[in-house]
This record gives sequence, structure tokens and C-alpha cells, in this order.
Amino acid sequence: MSIDEVNQFIAQQVILTGRVQGVGFRPYIYRLATQYHLVGWVKNQMGQVEIRVQGTAGAVHTFLANLIPQAPPLAQPQIVSCTPCPLEELTTFTIRASEVTNDKQIHVPPDYFTCQDCLAELHDPQARRYRYPFINCTQCGPRYTLIYRLPYDRPHTSMAEFTLCAECATEYHQPADRRFHAQPLACPRCGPQLYFHQQATQIRDTATALTATVQALQAGQIVAVKGIGGYHLLCVADNEAAILRLRQKKPRPAKPLAVMLPLTAWQTSAESVGIEITAIEATLLQDPQRPIVLARKQAHYSLSAQIAPGLTEIGVMLPYSPLHHLLLEDLAVPVIATSANLSGEPVLTDNAEVEQRLSQVAEAFLHHNRPIVRPADDSVFRTIAEKPRPLRLGRGSAPIELNLPYALPQPVLAVGSHLKNTIALAWDKRVVVSPHVGDLETPRSLDVFTQLIDDFQNLYGVKAELVASDAHPHYGSSRWAKQSRLPVIPIFHHHAHASALAGEFPHEQPWLIFTWDGVGLGVDGTLWGGEALYGQPGHWQRLASLRPFYLPGGEKAGREPWRSALALCWEMNSPWHEVPVDNTDLLYQAWQQRFNCPQTTAVGRLFDAAAALMGILHTANFEGQGPMLLEAASNDSTTHIELLLCLNPAGLWQTDWSPLVDYLLNSGSSIAEKSAVFHNSLAHALLNQAKQLRTLHAIGPVGLCGGVFQNRRLTELARRLLQEAGFTVYLMEQLPTNDASISFGQIIEVVTMIRNNHINSPDARRFEQD
Repeated sequence: MSIDEVNQFIAQQVILTGRVQGVGFRPYIYRLATQYHLVGWVKNQMGQVEIRVQGTAGAVHTFLANLIPQAPPLAQPQIVSCTPCPLEELTTFTIRASEVTNDKQIHVPPDYFTCQDCLAELHDPQARRYRYPFINCTQCGPRYTLIYRLPYDRPHTSMAEFTLCAECATEYHQPADRRFHAQPLACPRCGPQLYFHQQATQIRDTATALTATVQALQAGQIVAVKGIGGYHLLCVADNEAAILRLRQKKPRPAKPLAVMLPLTAWQTSAESVGIEITAIEATLLQDPQRPIVLARKQAHYSLSAQIAPGLTEIGVMLPYSPLHHLLLEDLAVPVIATSANLSGEPVLTDNAEVEQRLSQVAEAFLHHNRPIVRPADDSVFRTIAEKPRPLRLGRGSAPIELNLPYALPQPVLAVGSHLKNTIALAWDKRVVVSPHVGDLETPRSLDVFTQLIDDFQNLYGVKAELVASDAHPHYGSSRWAKQSRLPVIPIFHHHAHASALAGEFPHEQPWLIFTWDGVGLGVDGTLWGGEALYGQPGHWQRLASLRPFYLPGGEKAGREPWRSALALCWEMNSPWHEVPVDNTDLLYQAWQQRFNCPQTTAVGRLFDAAAALMGILHTANFEGQGPMLLEAASNDSTTHIELLLCLNPAGLWQTDWSPLVDYLLNSGSSIAEKSAVFHNSLAHALLNQAKQLRTLHAIGPVGLCGGVFQNRRLTELARRLLQEAGFTVYLMEQLPTNDASISFGQIIEVVTMIRNNHINSPDARRFEQD
């Protein structure tokens, strides 16, 4: 470019999409433009940012070259267009008022952890926000949980009721300030406040309320503390009496509790109490998502055994809000931080409701007066096969956006599964998966689920014209779909599992995907859960499975593993002498007549049966407890012994589990040895299925998905065996492998069906009837 061309005045219009709202993007554009002496403007649209810059060609081109590379750390901008435009009479660069359009390119940011700049200010006695629990800036603080609607401006958030004081207003309008256009901006004079409630005691001064909370925790009490996406129940992590009281009152008798460590010297703190943090886990703990991370207990583990009874791992997290930082620093010890809810329900968010519903659980309450617009529970991750894998997505990581392989002709809502529910909303080539909702087994869970469906559509400005649901007619999500008055496409549970994995890796096929979980309705009307599916989204063929058995009592078997154990013993005509109930004669008669005894091939129920046969667990307090305890027991064994599980071609290749049951009933080995043999045998059985199917079909990649593959020992062994046999193996990376990914898989199934003309989408009810 010649000197004359460099100095020539030009104007460019730039449209960007992606994560460009709630991350300080407009202030960044302002500073970048003024740095290069450009004039023009920037403004928010509905999910997009529009920029006009004009000045010398050299300056404009430098601005454009640095636009993406120098973007704020939390931003994920994508340039939609960059076109020349006519010069205008402009003398400055300004941030213009947001514009409401009919565009549907809305990207809602998640909630962010407290940044280092705000932390430094929080601890500076000379700063006016010293020890203020709601400090934030353009790079941190709540977003998803306080936005009513977009564009992302203060009047559209739950901060609208807090009028900026003069000093905050100056910061908000000062381009050089890091709080320039920070929508949740607040200070002790004009922002939200804390208040403490315990019986007749009411403290409405923020500093005093903090002190009272710390004192209550130090005294061994359980305190419900309002955070960003909901309330936590807190108690000191080395106070066993408080933990036992919490378990009894919630009630949560056995499900693991998470521990929050003080940020200062947190690694030393973890080591001192016997928690091993690997390099991957340390990186994940400090990630902007600030999730709960499962970490191993060491031999010198010294926290209460009641935190994660019977397990070899513990959930660990770091403070992510200013309030958490202040509490943990004042306490200087780890605390239990578990969701404030009644077990199985979504986390509570409302001040009055939490006192009413948890009055028999919490012994004190720390509230604040900033409304939480929608709940967001903490995310949970576990390292499996050298990578962090999500077990639950929530605050900091969701809503999560993924791309579709094809554009949808109409918006689709997927309502997910019954347990670990999430929903997904898809339009054009976009799909947005919600944070964790939970199990749809209580009225409040269904209320939150229904509210989220309306809220998601309003938030993104997209109205669904088609609903995808699980094929099981009795799931809460399926019942909602049928009552929605929209066309409904039922998707079989394990097809959705397989398509969720395939949807994360859309360029791979044909797949062989092992979908192992609890139970889900299969194409033949039985309860699947140990399947090998071949093909691709929209066209799955069941090639292999587990030898079927009949579950006495149906759904009761999910919480009573002894029922699955009895089923296997009855199937083999083998006596089990340690049945934990007195009389099973009527149950046996019902089983013989197949009355309320559905047929299943579920590996998850096989895990349940093994846990019961080994005497590890007969009655479960939470979903998946037996398999979790079984895995933990296997960690004490290094045996490589496995049993040969026969592979029988019976229309489809079936793995026979009977040698395992015989071994568990008659072996004198230790529980650790039995558990290890059980895991080893299943991993080798999976390999044998894959090898057999490879002789008959053109197998591409192999996938492992479904809740069973949250089990690290089984998953890592199966993956290694498959790789050694020459297979390319994929696991879920962006979404949980459990039922939380079902909604995404339903979307992938629907978009592929529509693409392949397998359904007539305006008349999808006909598909359901067929």
C-alpha cells in the first residue's frame, strides 16, 4: 500500500456475533478505535455488535487486524461482515444506545468468577469497594442469572432497581475506566446489600451480616447463603456433627457433598487435608467456569468421612463470587457448599421461599436483595482419559452453544430426559443447551422446567414450532411435550445418547457407539441400557446388547439394587442366601408371570446387582450410588483378571453376564478383587463386541456414551483396549455423557431427520402416530 493509500480516508462497517455482550466488548471497541484516532460508533443489537469506523486507511486496517486478537479474554467474537461504507460527518467515536431488532443472533453470557482486578480492590482498605460482596466489572460478575432480556443493558437486568450513585455513574461513563458500561456496576452506597436472619435476630448491615455468618459457621451451624445462581447450604468441613445434621435434615443421607477451599494457598490447603489435585484438575479449578472438580482422597485424608462416604474422590471448588471470597478468608478453613434445595429439586433462589422450604434444614440465613432471575447450579467435572469431562453443566459453563451440521427450517425445542434434565433450543444452525435442571420427579422441578422453557424462548427471541421429546410416554418432559400443542417428535433414549456424541464430532461416521446407562425405552418396547448402535444420527441400527433380564418391581429397582440382584439369580436359577428382605415369594410369583417386571438390557442395573450381591449396597439413597461405590471399591485392587463373558448371536450379539453372577455368588475373593474383576470383564466384553462387529460391518470411530461411562475405571480400560485393537475412540467432551446431553442428542436426531426428509416437520404428529 502506497503512502497516499495509507493516508486516504475510508469508512468500514463491521458486524460481529458470538459472545460479544456482557464481556466489556463495546468499551473495548471504544478504546481500540480511539487508540488509532478513528471516529465512528459502536452499538449493541439483539445478539450482535455493529461498528462503524472511519479514518486513514492505515489506521482502519490496523484496527481491523487487531479487532479479534486483542478482544477481552471472556469474549468470543466472530466477524459476520466487514464492508466499505460512505464517509459521514463524524468528529468522535461514541457508544450508541442499543437497538432492538428482529435478528435472532442472541448469545447469552454465563456468569463469571471474580477477576483479579476486582479481588485486589476487594482487599484494598483505601478502595471504596473494600470488602463489598457485590464488586464486579466488565470482566466478571453475574450475567445469565441477572439478565431479563437482551440487549444486555442495565434496565434489562435485575440491577435495574439499583440506581447508580454519582461516583458509579462517573465510572460507568468514563471510557478509560474498567467499569465503563459495566451493567452490574454497584458499590456499598448504591448497590445490593446483605442481611442476616437467625430466629429473632435480623441484621441488615452488610459488614455486620458477614461477621454474624462467619460466627455462626464457626459455632458449627448450617447457614443458607445466597450466591449468584442460587443458595448454598454451608457448614465447616471438619465439623462432623454439623455435616451429619445437614445430612439428616436435608435429607441427604449419603450423596457426596462439595467442599470449597479458601483461595489463599488452596493447593497447600488441599494437600494438608489429604486431597490430591492433579495438574489437569488444578487448571480446571482455576478455569473461569470455577466448577466443582472431583479429586482423589489421599491416605492421610483428614476431613470428615461423611462428606463422601464410601467413595475415593471428593468434590472440590474454589470461591468464585466476592461473597465466597470474604467468607472463606474470614473462616480460613474449608467449608461444605452444597445446593440449598430439597434433594432432587432445582437449587432455590428466592429469599422468602428458601426460608419457608428450608426452615428445618438451615439454622441461619444470609440473604441479599439482588434478585436471581433464573437458577444455575454449580458445574461438576471429572478427569477421565486425560481430559476434564463435564458431569453437570451450570453456573459459569451454561448455557452452552454448539453448532448444527445443517440449518433448521423451523425452531425446535428439545425437552430432554426425566433425570438430569436439560432443555435445548435450536434454530438456523445454532443450538443452545440449558444449565442443569435436575430430576423431574417433584412439582417444583416441573415448575422450574416449564418456566425455563418459556424463559429460554423469550430470552433468545425464538419461538419453537416443533418439540423433540423422549419416546418414553411417562417422563415429565414427555408429558409436557404432549400438552404443548406443538408437533412432537419422540426420540428413542439411546438414539439421542448416540446422536449427542456424534453431534460433538459431526465429521465422523459411520459410528459404532456403545450406549450404556440405567434404563431408557428402546425401539422394541423394552428397557435398553447396554446397547451397541451402528450408523449415524437419524439412522441407528442396534447390533449388540446385553443378555436381557426382568426387573421385579419395575422402576423400584432403580432405588433398590437388591431387586436387580434377585432378577439375575432367578434368571440363572441360582440361590442368593443374603437377600436383604424377609419374604420374596409374592415378588417371585410376579416375576414368573412377568407382572410389573419389564425386560431390560441395562448395564447400569447390572452394576446395581453387582453392588447388592457383594453386600456393598442393597437400597440406594441416590441415583447411581451402587455403581459409584462399586467403582470406589475396585480402586483398591490392581488385578487384571477378567471373566470371559460369552457373546451369543441371537438376532443381535448379546453378552452373557451369567459368569459374573456365578463368580460374585461363589468366589471367596475380597470386595476389591470382585469389583475389579467385574469392571475388567465388562471392558473386555465391550471390546469383544466391537471386534466381532468389525468383521461384519465397516466400522469407523467407536463412541462410549451414557451414564455408565462416568465410571473412570471402566471407561479408561475400555478405551485403552479398543485403541490397542486399532479402533479410534471418542468420549463426550463438551456435554455430560449422562442424560444431561439427551436434549442435544434429540436436536441432532431431528435436524438429521428433517435434512433426510424422514419426517414432514409441519405434520410431525403423524410421525409420532406411526
